[in-house]
Amino acid sequence: MSTNRRTFLKHIGMGAGVAATTPLLSSCNTTSDEEKVKFIRESAERVPAMNFNMCGYAAPKLDKVRVGFVGIGDRGSGAVKRMTYIDGVEIVALCDVRQSAVDGAQKILAEAGLPKAKEYVGSETEFKKLAADGICDLIYTATPWEWHVPVGIAAMEGGAHAALEVSAAKTMDECWQMVETSERTKKHCVILENCCYDFFELLTLNMVRQGVFGDLIHGEGAYIHDLDYWHFNKPKDEQMSDGAYYKMWRLRENTHQANVYPTHGLGPICQAMNINRGDKMDYLTAMISNDFTLKNRIEEKAKEDPFFEQFVGLEMRGNMDMQMIRTNKGRTILIQHDISSPRPYSRIHMLSGTKCFAQKWPLEHIAFGHSVADEAKRKELEEKYTPEIVRRVGEMAKQVGGHGGMDFIMDWRLIDCLRNGLPVDMDVYDAAAWSSIWPLSEWSIANGSKPIEIPDFTRGAWKTNKPVEPDFSAGGGNTKVRNLVDANAEGQLSV
Repeated sequence: MSTNRRTFLKHIGMGAGVAATTPLLSSCNTTSDEEKVKFIRESAERVPAMNFNMCGYAAPKLDKVRVGFVGIGDRGSGAVKRMTYIDGVEIVALCDVRQSAVDGAQKILAEAGLPKAKEYVGSETEFKKLAADGICDLIYTATPWEWHVPVGIAAMEGGAHAALEVSAAKTMDECWQMVETSERTKKHCVILENCCYDFFELLTLNMVRQGVFGDLIHGEGAYIHDLDYWHFNKPKDEQMSDGAYYKMWRLRENTHQANVYPTHGLGPICQAMNINRGDKMDYLTAMISNDFTLKNRIEEKAKEDPFFEQFVGLEMRGNMDMQMIRTNKGRTILIQHDISSPRPYSRIHMLSGTKCFAQKWPLEHIAFGHSVADEAKRKELEEKYTPEIVRRVGEMAKQVGGHGGMDFIMDWRLIDCLRNGLPVDMDVYDAAAWSSIWPLSEWSIANGSKPIEIPDFTRGAWKTNKPVEPDFSAGGGNTKVRNLVDANAEGQLSV
């Protein structure tokens, strides 16, 4: 059964079409859309028994968290800098295929007055040496997407907790690899979903916890961002090794007819709805528009630069894709993703309940019935429901930076959980469930938007798992901020 599941799930994440000639459909001898969807559903249900429930698991306390970074491009270098401000962190290892990237990170450490880290530079699998050396308590991964799970697996097998940038996994097989390895090793596998720590999302999450929304009915999330600059900002050297997007990997990933980046919009909604902790996502149906821009843009760039000729003729993803999700408790979720339409940035976060409504992007407001809260009411709500984590580190986070401060809150919270032996806010089941939208949306789209069941990675434990509580109720919050130059008159801030 395990072998059958692995074989099937490997196909499900490969972007293979649904023509009857594919190995997947030949093996199940089905032809109709209904039979194909039924096979997908039944195969996704062939899951292993739970080895250990990682939800709510508190790993042993770490007085110091020795951190190694794998992938030091745009996101990775920012993470290195943020970690230099957090007390209890020792940055012990830096790993990248590019010596220039490691050199840049070493400079960040030197400027913060921290010792030089051990270097792992060379091949794309250099991270295996880092993990095997056993010098890290946490391996923080900000590589291209295809390396997230391989690095995470190596980290956990080597005795370290894993923190993976989004999306954590690309295929269903990778999702299950994360879950099975985390359960077996009892090492956390955390998805680095920074949007769960933005200020409005934390405010509304606490309001949900305090009953302000009543029963949640519906949520909407999105990542709508014209990435033209990032898609076509070609590295300058022949090895394509400089710049944030090594080997133009971000453009190459846009050959999937799927939501390849679902977690920014989905993560905060899942936390508010207690997904994997009292409710679960049952199934989705997905749809995508045609590609009206990327193909044309590639052809334009190819006329200017022969480098882009390699992308001419590829089938690029459509502009807007959408997923409608229904939960076990009858709630609904709408997720949108568009990275190639010329329109303003929008990262929608919307929650609709029986008593309250809240939305951010394009406008930010909270409403009760038809009445939008005025400035005085909004201030009253913020004073009453701003969670403790924001009161303690919010202003510092804004000064340190990282998408307005949410990146720093995310990193600080992770370190504080590890140092205090607290359960992490986003565990391996969240990493798997949120990331699974990529391969599952690909198959729903390929099957004419047929409903596709979303596997229960908790294997029934969602019924008793406890909700996320991103505050200090369990006794954390003692991790300080260090080396925050110009943060205030004295040049230091701490909690």
